[in-house]
Amino acid sequence: MASVSFSLRRDLDLKHRLEEAAQSEDRSPKDIASDAIAAFLDAREFKKAEIEAALAEADKGIFVFQEAVDRWMDSWDADNELPMPEPDIFPANEQK
Repeated sequence: MASVSFSLRRDLDLKHRLEEAAQSEDRSPKDIASDAIAAFLDAREFKKAEIEAALAEADKGIFVFQEAVDRWMDSWDADNELPMPEPDIFPANEQK
């Protein structure tokens, strides 16, 4: 992949933190900053895709009643942990 020059202004404290991180990893500040920006953008894209997938799933109109979810979550770490509840709310024209 081709690289291009990119500059940004940052406050002095951030500059020092970046330089310290680079020194502790025996890398250049530019490499640390590039990796951080890439990780941020990757996480942002992943989050956006997960939100879009969740919205698409919600648009189907199939849900689990809140009380069933509460009972399930309350059982976590208990000797008698309940299985994940099955959907019990469906669109008017569809049943399980």
